[in-house]
Amino acid sequence: MSLAGILEKLYARRRFGIRPGVDRVRLILERLGHPERSFRSIHVVGTNGKGSTSAFLAAILGAAGLRTALFTSPHLVNFSERFRINGEEQPRERLETLLATVLAAAPAEATFFEIVTALAALCFAEERAEVAVMEAGMGGRSDATAVIPALMTVITPIALDHCDYLGATLAHIAAEKSAIAEPGTPVVAARQPSEALEVIRRVCAGGGNRFIHEGDDFRASWGGDGSLDYYGLDTELSHLIPGIPGRYQSHNASLALAAAEALGAAGITITTEALTTGIGAARWPGRMELIPGPPPLLLDGAHNPAGAAALAEALDDYHYRRLLLVTGVMSDKDVPAIFAPLAGKVHQAYTVSPAVERAMNADALAGILGGLGFRATVCGSVGNGIETARREAGANDLILVCGSLFTVGETKAWLAGQHFEGIRG
Repeated sequence: MSLAGILEKLYARRRFGIRPGVDRVRLILERLGHPERSFRSIHVVGTNGKGSTSAFLAAILGAAGLRTALFTSPHLVNFSERFRINGEEQPRERLETLLATVLAAAPAEATFFEIVTALAALCFAEERAEVAVMEAGMGGRSDATAVIPALMTVITPIALDHCDYLGATLAHIAAEKSAIAEPGTPVVAARQPSEALEVIRRVCAGGGNRFIHEGDDFRASWGGDGSLDYYGLDTELSHLIPGIPGRYQSHNASLALAAAEALGAAGITITTEALTTGIGAARWPGRMELIPGPPPLLLDGAHNPAGAAALAEALDDYHYRRLLLVTGVMSDKDVPAIFAPLAGKVHQAYTVSPAVERAMNADALAGILGGLGFRATVCGSVGNGIETARREAGANDLILVCGSLFTVGETKAWLAGQHFEGIRG
């Protein structure tokens, strides 16, 4: 059976939805002989910047000569994007064999993400990874990745998101996410809202975790020449050029650098050369990804208010005559809050419905944007949205695609003429 064929069996597990808890994935790993015990892991949790931070950290570890695995979700275009060894996706035929093994070991009620997490552990063990950077799904202590023991936890900025599962306040969400940390292991955190920071400090104090916080223990700032200066735990680096663009990446890059420095306590020494090389070598598709024109397309995965605010700030570094927005969102998002930071910047919006079950209808999205003062044209499909924007754009205009990672992923697939595997989780 091809990977596409066996993926249909995996995708059928979506009927179970999201079920917080680790018992089912623990059972799978036990039946597989505990592959997660063959490598060391680092948890990355938070709301915004998890993927970019994970990519930076994995690139640094790879530059240090470690055989480094990276597990992320969701994928943009292809399922195999979720599993990387030293930056390379796993071959589809290899995943086909391993997924069949995991499905055979999975209890009938195991969810999509639980099976994918177990698949990552088996894949990384088979590939003899030395260290794995494991991006959590949406949670923390109840996330499927929590079953994998980790020598460190990295916490990106926390914001209100997935409140139905994580809690209605920043304090509740921070408690859920930070509780994934193993007792006695370091916790490296980005700047946080005060309500979240207080909870994280309390969790670390209770677990005997060394707490390393951006602003107190490390920081980074942009120089006048557009390069990044890092002031770390024991290291200062200047004139860094992050491989992932966007001014907000200063926080994600510095978080990864601090995490890499802190690994020394676990016996993993990262040289200054590896820190510098890794930051420059990192790549993360769909985050301020510029596709040349004319007119150029800028793809960004901003899909919540905090991400949209960072995107709006980053746009100040781009030069264009008019900004044209192609956008599609998921129906469970706070649409007015997402697009408020972009109000006044966008000349024309083109609303689309990504080819996923949770997508908001393009007509409904256009109505909401109209109420915010946007001029919106309903385009239906993502491909039609891109074509319409291109047709109406001038050579000096910029087409921005954002609103959901699914919108960005479908755009990349459409541009490349590839099949889009739009699967949540």
